Amino acid sequence: MNFRCFCDCCGNAGTRTAGPPAPLLGGSSTMRWPRLQRNYRQNESYDWLKEYRTRYVVGLQIRRTVVSISKRFFTEVPCVGQVLGDSFAEIESLGAPEHFCEDELLSILNSDKRKSLTLKYYAKKILYFLRQQNILRSLKVFLEQPANEQSALEGAVLVDQYCNPLAEVTLENILAQLEDIADKVRKCLRVSNPSHPSQRATTGDCLVVEDFELQRQVICALNTVLYEQLQFTGNECDFYNPLNSYIHQVLLRRTGIPISLSVLYMTLARKLGVVLEPVNFPNHFLLRWCQKQRRSGDIYDYVYIDTFGKGKQLTAKECEYLIGHQVTADYYSAISTSKVLLRMVGNLLNIGKRGEGNEKSYQLLRDSLDLYLTINPDNVQYLLLQARLYFHLGIWPEKVLDILQHIQALDPTQHGAVGYLVQHTLEHIQHKRHPVLPEAKLRSATQHRDVQYSVGLIMKHKRSGYNCVIYGWDPRCTMSQEWITTMRVHQLSNGANQPFYNVLVQDGTCRYAAQENLEPHSAPLEIAHPEVGRYFSEFSDTHYVANEELQARYPEDMTETLGTVGELYRLTPSSLGSEGLPPSVRPNADAKSP
Repeated sequence: MNFRCFCDCCGNAGTRTAGPPAPLLGGSSTMRWPRLQRNYRQNESYDWLKEYRTRYVVGLQIRRTVVSISKRFFTEVPCVGQVLGDSFAEIESLGAPEHFCEDELLSILNSDKRKSLTLKYYAKKILYFLRQQNILRSLKVFLEQPANEQSALEGAVLVDQYCNPLAEVTLENILAQLEDIADKVRKCLRVSNPSHPSQRATTGDCLVVEDFELQRQVICALNTVLYEQLQFTGNECDFYNPLNSYIHQVLLRRTGIPISLSVLYMTLARKLGVVLEPVNFPNHFLLRWCQKQRRSGDIYDYVYIDTFGKGKQLTAKECEYLIGHQVTADYYSAISTSKVLLRMVGNLLNIGKRGEGNEKSYQLLRDSLDLYLTINPDNVQYLLLQARLYFHLGIWPEKVLDILQHIQALDPTQHGAVGYLVQHTLEHIQHKRHPVLPEAKLRSATQHRDVQYSVGLIMKHKRSGYNCVIYGWDPRCTMSQEWITTMRVHQLSNGANQPFYNVLVQDGTCRYAAQENLEPHSAPLEIAHPEVGRYFSEFSDTHYVANEELQARYPEDMTETLGTVGELYRLTPSSLGSEGLPPSVRPNADAKSP
């Protein structure tokens, strides 16, 4: 829709109040931008024509930004934050609200599922980045609060939101779920003690139960509801799953690890008038419950609660049996909310380091490092890890230099590691200024005569059985001799001397498969891989259509792909269409049949 049509759509809308809805909001514009309504207050005046004009201009700029990132980062690991500066400076100069940017990105993501895959791929990355920046700002504000005003639950939700910025996770929703659980505990208490103080408290009251017998009743009822009625458990079978650390997933799946279960348990107990404190016990996070009227420094004046063990109550000595060795009294001390968050983020960081080196594990490692260094910005060990990670991924070299400079200022003894990374990062920057573009691979070239398959074909691995889509090929295996030996390529009938294909696999991995191990899929299906949009613009029932960047790399492949799927699935030329063909080989509508 051009700007004139857009203005016609808006009509002669002037300054109207937000409610009841003006015709502008009640018509086609509401259908086009339904999410925007929640950003306007009822009974306030707005210049709707100005609002929608700004929304339209911001939408155009956002789409230009997404397209530019696609062209720039096809051959690199996309690091959106590295390139958004100039583009978003231009958007900010429009004076537009931030929700207009997010609304356009969501509009792109919610369009036809099978089309505009490349646009969606980068729109998703930009939205991911923008939301994370907002969450980081909220986390910094949270950490500036006095320590006694910081809620462990709120901090845990911010961690959850940062690692899952595209999920609709809100503190309000989490609190509502916990209030429902607290109501179940109150109902349980009502059976055993109808006069319990928790029965008289209303939502928002700061209830404190002083009597130890009444506190014990709360703890018993809480255990009954959480572990017997709702069946919350410690996830022993899949302990290192990052979902165990995300509060919204713990509530959804009713399973977690000691620290996430402890945050929920502690919050619920506090709602019901019992103060529990977090204990940073080695290898097993605990809560402690003081058995004296005043807080005590004696570790034997506390009962320790193992939320991973269904709320089991332990003495100080029994805590040592839990981990199999003795510890000093310091480990029984209560810790601050920021220390709770550091332990929670540290768990995620360790999971990222244990990962398989794929996009998912690298993203978790990057996210958890961002969070850890926001809470503890001068940790040299993790600053160095962040610099090494960025260097390894080949992203954001300018930021790597900033991190290394900060490390050198904090700890001059790190000059060896810092110097090495500085030298190679400067070489990387120099290389990026004079990039060597990869050559186009032509199927018609003599050296490529053995290549049977083409990019965009849906394939099945004969031995492993996985489904995949081809996004690249080599006429011979180009991996190192070590890889060839490890993968036992010599055991193949044609060994390494045959075409090998880069494939995106249904399980989210990227693999390098020999031609003799692949065959076209008998019933083509979509490949749910996070990187599909980086290489393909559309899924066309029988194959994927390469985007402009991939077609430039393999300029003759889409013609081959269309021919192959036509033969395999007995399709007519008219049913195939010409979406995947370069303009030079698309059929001419005026051409006469031979």
